Amino acid sequence: MRIALRIALAASAALLTLGVAQAQEKTLRIGTEGAYPPFNNLTSDGQLVGFDIDIAKALCDEMKVKCTFVAQDWDGIIPALQAGKFDAIVASMSITPERKEKVDFTHKYYNTPSALAVPKDSTLKGVTKEDLAGKTVGVATTTTHFNYATKTFTDSTVKGYPSSPEEQADLANGRLDAIEDDIVVLQQWLDSPDGACCKILGQPSPQPVEIFGPGAGIAVRKGETDLVNKLNAAIDAIRANGKYKEINDKYFKFDVFGAES
Repeated sequence: MRIALRIALAASAALLTLGVAQAQEKTLRIGTEGAYPPFNNLTSDGQLVGFDIDIAKALCDEMKVKCTFVAQDWDGIIPALQAGKFDAIVASMSITPERKEKVDFTHKYYNTPSALAVPKDSTLKGVTKEDLAGKTVGVATTTTHFNYATKTFTDSTVKGYPSSPEEQADLANGRLDAIEDDIVVLQQWLDSPDGACCKILGQPSPQPVEIFGPGAGIAVRKGETDLVNKLNAAIDAIRANGKYKEINDKYFKFDVFGAES
């Protein structure tokens, strides 16, 4: 009787351990910035909201896993992924060759162009190197926009910022001549009271793929091919079943996915 009881208890313990392990496997920890509205933003009560967040939740639902979110400063977001702080980055991260040396990516889940904004009374007429010569351009560091600005506006002062809100504030306060960012991020700011000072000057044309990449993808640790494949399948599924459009239409008046690749 005691032997049978011990066997039963051992079996129950093993099943419990297996159940806990399976539950852990079904939780996907998502890292995001929380300072890039309308894609991701941290509200005053500590909630992460935005297009990236809703897309991540939809992908987790499609994959039948639980999502948890971690807010992480942009500059440290790839090192934090590599250190195991979370399992995937859903933070409007452009897919670039430089980043692909450090992480693996899904295919894109959206693609929007870069643009420059200036004060409404600016005398600037264009967005070329010559147009911006002698001017100060603000841009968030460790972004594709920063890479483009530093390589293109070599006759300008390119000033780096931790995130978009800081560069926006300095443009509004007259400390910058222009800022460069994603056009959707800029337009949302311009539509707010804080952005009433300013306007879109124009978009770099063409948008160099070697700098901006094919779009924003989800980053995971190198070698996690199974997770990449599952996320890719989930992106395709929510595009096909209408969930992507539902989220898209909550934030934008156009298809933010961009042209099919």
